[in-house]
Amino acid sequence: MGQVIVRNLDDAVVEAPRRRARESGKSMDQFLREGITAMAAPDRREWLEELDRIRAMAPPGAGNGAYPPAEDLIREDRDRR
Repeated sequence: MGQVIVRNLDDAVVEAPRRRARESGKSMDQFLREGITAMAAPDRREWLEELDRIRAMAPPGAGNGAYPPAEDLIREDRDRR
């Protein structure tokens, strides 16, 4: 696991998360860990880029009704048995 040390923060900047952590019943370390973890999650733009990447892997015609509904595929599979 990595570590981050941030130096030279104003006392008021340090006190705000300390107070919020105390109010939520967490240690300041845990409170900051959760906040930093949330900031590392993909944002909307990154999610949309990932969806575009995945969509580009789909065969041509996907999503325009060219494929039969799932119900038809299930019935067809059952009929083969």
